[in-house]
Amino acid sequence: MQEIFEFVKSNPMMSGVWVVLLIALIVTSVRSAMSPTKNLEPQEATVWVNRGNGVFVDIRSKDEFKKGHIHGSVSLPMEKIKQKELSSIEKFKEAPIVIVCATGMTAKSAVSQLTAEGFSQVAVLQGGINTWRSAKLPVSQKK
Repeated sequence: MQEIFEFVKSNPMMSGVWVVLLIALIVTSVRSAMSPTKNLEPQEATVWVNRGNGVFVDIRSKDEFKKGHIHGSVSLPMEKIKQKELSSIEKFKEAPIVIVCATGMTAKSAVSQLTAEGFSQVAVLQGGINTWRSAKLPVSQKK
């Protein structure tokens, strides 16, 4: 314990950085735990969608979608969600929907918007299509 105090006295700047990082980690963890948005790993998302006759909704651009997407997913770019053009997924209002983007970050705002529009079971594919590919899960390409 004495060594820790000596280190802090000798390195106040580095110790301060460590404290700030620790606080940031705690705040991020608490926010994540308190968030109403469900984050699913690829395998969890597949089971969730299959059990509830749901769908993967890919919010990336049409070009990105064509380069590779989850088989059976619906392409609904984020711009259309913002404009409330949701007819392509209207039938899934009560079914599980997993939002897919490139890394899982943009999908959170799509979840908020879809929830506000009355979609009851919406989650994020954690890590997005990049995590899906890393898990060596199949990707379809549209030409």
